[in-house]
Amino acid sequence: MTGYMYILECVDGSYYTGSTNNLELRLAQHQNGEGANHTKKRLPLRLVYFEKFQRIDEAFYREKQVQGWSRKKKEALIAGMPAELHKLATCMNETHFKNLVKK
Repeated sequence: MTGYMYILECVDGSYYTGSTNNLELRLAQHQNGEGANHTKKRLPLRLVYFEKFQRIDEAFYREKQVQGWSRKKKEALIAGMPAELHKLATCMNETHFKNLVKK
């Protein structure tokens, strides 16, 4: 069964990432307040990105991956900027930089 991973932009500017096997129906559910608690309180919504997969479990896996991303990384995905995705995936904490200097 085909699956979709999607990103919605809520009226407050926040992003919601989900997965479904019927994108059109799921979007209608979200717009009618039948979706997740996050989206119910932040209507109206706008679909800003989606990916299609051969199977729903692949879409669900991708949903969980993208949910863990920073806002900037999600925005790079939405904008179709793969170079930015790679750059934003780099660890930027203090320990990372100390370890780089030691090498």
